[in-house]
Amino acid sequence: MVEKLNGAPEAYAEIRGTKSYPDIHGRVTFYEVFGGTIVMAEVYGLPDEANEVRGQFFGFHIHEGNSCTGDANDSLKATGMHYNPESMEHPNHAGDLPPLLSTRGAAWFVVYTGRFYPEDIIGKTVVVHLQPDDFRTQPSGDSGEKIACGEIKEGAPTSEE
Repeated sequence: MVEKLNGAPEAYAEIRGTKSYPDIHGRVTFYEVFGGTIVMAEVYGLPDEANEVRGQFFGFHIHEGNSCTGDANDSLKATGMHYNPESMEHPNHAGDLPPLLSTRGAAWFVVYTGRFYPEDIIGKTVVVHLQPDDFRTQPSGDSGEKIACGEIKEGAPTSEE
């Protein structure tokens, strides 16, 4: 599976922070492999000042919505709930992923999942939450405020992005 990471991804999302977290930026790429997907995330500007050296965990999920937009009450409202095509309980949603661990504001993350293929999530969103997922609370793990988002697009990112 590792050699797949040397090629072009099947899908990607450019991560941008909300107005409250403008320094957050990064990229998530999705590689199809036999039986599932390798998800690779590289995110910078995460607010971990209180635990700068030890690091801090942040919730990380695929959401069903197709846009990183919202309203005055929820700037990422259009992301909707976790991607959950089989109507499972949390943490068994297809979009439930392990948390990001940041160190000095940066997180690099790779996980293999059989819960979806890249083609299943194109047009959905990937969301970073302020708190880590507790893997118990329904319906979404009590991961708190949505602080960053990216719209999942088909193909590989271009140099302009």
